[in-house]
Amino acid sequence: LSPHPFRPPPKDAFQACNDIVACFQERARVERLYAQQLSEWSNKWKPLVDSSPLYGSLLQAWQCFLSSADRLSALHSSVCRSLVSEDGDRVRTWQKETFHKKLFGGFKESQDFDTGFSRAQKPWAKRLKKLDKARSAFHKMQRKEQIIRDRETHAKGNPDISIEKQKKIQEERELAQQETEKVRARYEKVLEEVTRYAPRYMEEMESIFDQSQEEERKRISFLKQAFLSIHRHLDVTNNESVKAVYNELHNTLMAINEQDDLRWWKNTHGPGMPTDWPQFQDWTPEKKSKKVKKHKEVEALQSTIERSVMIGGVRVRALYDYDGQETDELSFKAGEEFLKIEDEDDQGWCRGMKDGGREGLYPANYVQAL
Repeated sequence: LSPHPFRPPPKDAFQACNDIVACFQERARVERLYAQQLSEWSNKWKPLVDSSPLYGSLLQAWQCFLSSADRLSALHSSVCRSLVSEDGDRVRTWQKETFHKKLFGGFKESQDFDTGFSRAQKPWAKRLKKLDKARSAFHKMQRKEQIIRDRETHAKGNPDISIEKQKKIQEERELAQQETEKVRARYEKVLEEVTRYAPRYMEEMESIFDQSQEEERKRISFLKQAFLSIHRHLDVTNNESVKAVYNELHNTLMAINEQDDLRWWKNTHGPGMPTDWPQFQDWTPEKKSKKVKKHKEVEALQSTIERSVMIGGVRVRALYDYDGQETDELSFKAGEEFLKIEDEDDQGWCRGMKDGGREGLYPANYVQAL
């Protein structure tokens, strides 16, 4: 017989927390790489799409795929940050508050439960040991008595064994029988003591086990909430921002209108485009000196006006990274601020000026006004 092998909550729960954090940190890297690849794909194709022969609503639809990728890239970057800084940190904090390492290894919580079980099992184990000893003595005496009985039976049917010898064997059997009864009584007494102590033993063991179960319940409950939080961050099917991206993309695609596009082309490059028919122009005498002077004054005034516009431009902040593909384009990083000095044209480009004075074009949907 042995004490009941009750076990506290898994001792490797601390390591399980480490594994959970490592698992979803790796998933966060997957999200980060996906976001990076979306951004790289968008940046690669933007110049080609913008300079493609498509125009009008069809061009806007193609461009919307790229802008949607930029927004999805930001969203998946956000998922990456949430998995690491929110979910990972939550598990780490709970782990630190729940498990307290001992100086020479192990954890205080597990050791407390082990000590509690050991303390409850010690008197029970002592009684079991005493019971096992009494049982062994009783069985040993029974075997001895049986051997003597067999000798007695053999002697009674054997004429070669004297009456005196048979009487002596009988006396041995009677003594063995008496001793067996004594040992049996001792065994039954010890068994009775063990039986009486069993309810107390089970009560103490169950009390400690219930305490360990309560700690395990807290662990399961916490990790359930942690997994639900991870699910909430990863479940893009219920993410309103993702839905908004694809709804906008779908609406843009549905807005493709061949009649509007053909009308725009006709009015821009066809019969409907503005005309400037030749008209009669009378000769006007040239006044070179005054004209040059006046021309210079106009240039100076225009430069002054342009500079004032730049100084008084609209302050904007970049939403995404952008690497200029042409010499007349600006390059910037997400979060960088600069001035918008010209509004968006019909191709979706604005002119801006960085703090160093460099001017250039940039996509209008890459920034937001402050």
